[in-house]
Amino acid sequence: MKKTVFSLVALLALSPVFSQNTTTGKTAAAGSISRPKLVVGIVIDQMRWDYLYRYNNLFKPNGGFKRFLGEGFTCENTFIPYTPTYTAAGHTCVYTGSVPNIHGIVGNNWYDQLQQRVVYCAEDKSVTGVGSNTPEGQMSPRNMLANTVGDELRLATNFKSKVIGVALKDRGAILPAGHGANAAYWYDGKTGDFITSTYYMKQLPAWVQAFNQRKLVDSLYKLNWNPILNKSVYGEYSTEDEKAYEGKPFNNSSTSMPYSLEAFAGKDYSKISSTPHGNTLTAEMAKAAVLAEQLGKGTSTDFLAVSFSSPDYVGHTFGPNSWEQLDDYVRLDETIGKLFEFLDATVGKNQYTVFLTADHGVAHVPGFMKEHNMPGGLFTADIIKNLNTELKTTFGLDNLVTGDYNYQVHLNHKRIDSANASTDAISTFVVNYLKKQESVANAFELSKLMTSPMNNTLRERFANGYYPTRSGDIQFMLKPGYVEGGATGTTHGLWNPYDAHIPLLWYGWGIKHGKTNRETYMTDIAPTVSSLLHIQMPNGSVGHVIEEVYK
Repeated sequence: MKKTVFSLVALLALSPVFSQNTTTGKTAAAGSISRPKLVVGIVIDQMRWDYLYRYNNLFKPNGGFKRFLGEGFTCENTFIPYTPTYTAAGHTCVYTGSVPNIHGIVGNNWYDQLQQRVVYCAEDKSVTGVGSNTPEGQMSPRNMLANTVGDELRLATNFKSKVIGVALKDRGAILPAGHGANAAYWYDGKTGDFITSTYYMKQLPAWVQAFNQRKLVDSLYKLNWNPILNKSVYGEYSTEDEKAYEGKPFNNSSTSMPYSLEAFAGKDYSKISSTPHGNTLTAEMAKAAVLAEQLGKGTSTDFLAVSFSSPDYVGHTFGPNSWEQLDDYVRLDETIGKLFEFLDATVGKNQYTVFLTADHGVAHVPGFMKEHNMPGGLFTADIIKNLNTELKTTFGLDNLVTGDYNYQVHLNHKRIDSANASTDAISTFVVNYLKKQESVANAFELSKLMTSPMNNTLRERFANGYYPTRSGDIQFMLKPGYVEGGATGTTHGLWNPYDAHIPLLWYGWGIKHGKTNRETYMTDIAPTVSSLLHIQMPNGSVGHVIEEVYK
């Protein structure tokens, strides 16, 4: 008994050495924990896994992607384990290691049954914008119900670690940074400035104010958007430059490359997001944060979460087979390569760890698919409008469906209950109506998900995406190649590999060179980073450590 007590006392006496005396860098003193000086998480908003190899010959030897593939580790079969595959849910999943069924971020928007209204993922009317008087500043992570790996890092170091998020999109900065972040900065397209909210601070730091005063966006506009490659190269990798099924984000007469942007300088700051220059702007803001906040210079590991939003704007508008998206990714490769060079110079080569992934992929433009005799098409808003008409004809009641969000139909339960109508009969009618649509592969009541006949992978992904008070009544699934949208552009959101198969790359401190072809998941990223840092995984994490990436 005395020996047991002595052993316990000895263990307790040693424990502070492991919990407090952490060191950064490649080596550590005896009895201490070795960690990188800085972790950089990169999420590319809308990146299909196949871009890594489709465009590989065009990436530079000193670019970002070839450094990842040539010196780092790649998880070749990483999937999103839930649906819908949207931006907010994806960023949240990466950093929480969780799924919408737990963290609650079921989409970019959802109909909240408790509040009886549509809610935006990062909205927070209790805060005000800092650096802007527009509604763009009324944002925080409060709608996210789980914490992030950055939150756990802050807790593990008694809040000595700094955690900062940077993106053009508010949700791309706020949700990855987490609840306890030092700051999250996002771009206000109305003012051309990076802003934050009173959730984080009362006033923008001097360095952010100085960055905004540079009005870098105007300088980037003056560069216009000219092809970075010889025009003959685009034809080898993409369809023709000008297609009727591509969008026109700049003006109706500007339909192909090159695009003149200089007229937007000082007038319209939103257009930058739909160009590769949006990635440059994001990277420069991230570098400014590293320098001003001295990230990687303290006694504890710091964390920088960066999301490149522009590929999503470009991809939605032009599609994955366009000249514009090819040009965007060749330039992004160079931008990430320069970010690596910056980190080498400021933090130190092999002193930081980086991972890169995507929040979702994207489907080909339906017009492109039709052009090449591939299956695909559109699910349009008219289907829901017509559904309400059919419901009125059958049940004699108006507005029985409040809308469709995240590929789910929401019934108007107040209307149904007040009319003493049958919810079961109405639900059955909706399911049968949807199944008759050319674009729909299946439809079912979510309350019957676990007993509906379907592939086990699909059942799991629908279940992982379901949160009771933020999800609808009836789930519908589109056929492969079909998207919800209009005549131009494309989108994402489904379980299919083009939306759910994403890149996952690792580089730097603690990472070995190699690859794995076994199936891994977006939920595995946060626990793997947590394991590398010797900290607790986030409180809603359901993922597993990818042990192969470690040295």
